[in-house]
Amino acid sequence: MLNKKEARQRRARKTRARIAEKKTIRLAINRTNLHIYAQIISACGSKVLASASTAEVDVRKEIANGGSVSAAAVVGKRIAEKAKVAGVSQVAFDRSGNRYHGRIKALADAAREHGLQF
Repeated sequence: MLNKKEARQRRARKTRARIAEKKTIRLAINRTNLHIYAQIISACGSKVLASASTAEVDVRKEIANGGSVSAAAVVGKRIAEKAKVAGVSQVAFDRSGNRYHGRIKALADAAREHGLQF
């Protein structure tokens, strides 16, 4: 019987294996209670091309709470803008085994709205 953390890590491992097979650039999400982080990682997995999070000074001025859906949407917008600057338009979405709802969905939708394709 897997506990909650082990089950999430198992799902994350399976997703990352599939993304590694395709050799595509990935948008990796890390979610904590206080913040949400997004990184665009190169196809080889060794280089971070762009990153955004609610822990950044610019974002903290905009939002009251880093653990909210609206904060995740702001991060989604920022990561899409930074991806454009880095010359990235197509990514694979790596939600780190988290369910696709709430903050994860808000971040993904905002990134899509601002031109990032998954």
